[in-house]
Amino acid sequence: MTQKPSTATTMNHPTAAISPCCLTIAGSDSGGNAGVQADLRAFHAYGLHACTVFTALTAQNPFGVSAILPVSVDFISAQLDAVLGVYAIRALKTGMMAEPQIIECVAGKLSRHPEIAKVIDPVMVATSGAKLVSDAAIGTLKAQLLPLARLVTPNLPEARELAGPKYANATAEELAKILHDDLGVAVLVKGGHDDGNEVTDILCDEAGEIARFGALRIEHPVSTHGTGCTLAAALAAELALGRNLPEAVKGAKEHVHKAISSSYLVGENCGVLGFVGR
Repeated sequence: MTQKPSTATTMNHPTAAISPCCLTIAGSDSGGNAGVQADLRAFHAYGLHACTVFTALTAQNPFGVSAILPVSVDFISAQLDAVLGVYAIRALKTGMMAEPQIIECVAGKLSRHPEIAKVIDPVMVATSGAKLVSDAAIGTLKAQLLPLARLVTPNLPEARELAGPKYANATAEELAKILHDDLGVAVLVKGGHDDGNEVTDILCDEAGEIARFGALRIEHPVSTHGTGCTLAAALAAELALGRNLPEAVKGAKEHVHKAISSSYLVGENCGVLGFVGR
């Protein structure tokens, strides 16, 4: 059962302002590079309190994942009940959810909170090109969770996976429009998988209008591990602070660019994104 503040606690602060919060629904990274840990770092950089819902525990470092311990659907449900409707969550982001049952649980809970801006990062395809989730999970994601989003943030391989086989050769702009029309929500197709000196992300907003956000690619960065998580978390933070979508995308991309530029070593050939203060 959700625990709410007592009347006495509330009455003790009758004039205290309530600050906006963010929520991450994602897996844990024991190395602190990606997942919930990356999200907490981003939210903190924006000066926002962060709530967490863990979907999995992982044993990992920048060189790979050696073990995964899934979190039960019942415990995910309990975590969501503990924070939704209690904290002033203005925006949230989600990470990888590999099982259809987890997606169904999260979608069911989030559907009751239309006031929260939802950044859905459909983590489905590894850098190697391997699929990380089953076809059943992808189907559930498209049918139940993505339509709730304020913004969906696939990379290019994920956008193609969501669009379907007949769009295997579609451009990022074409995919953004296709997914917008299919899902009825804004879509940001990330361009980091493209070649070239510039990384261009394509936004198709709620009205179906296209905008491009480019940045020079950073040559030989110390680390890029966790950039997708960090971008989605920064987007949620921007939205929690009242930015519109173009402003949020611009600000979040600048945040990630600075984090990559200031990445540093924390072990032998082991890097982490830099902390971007505000």
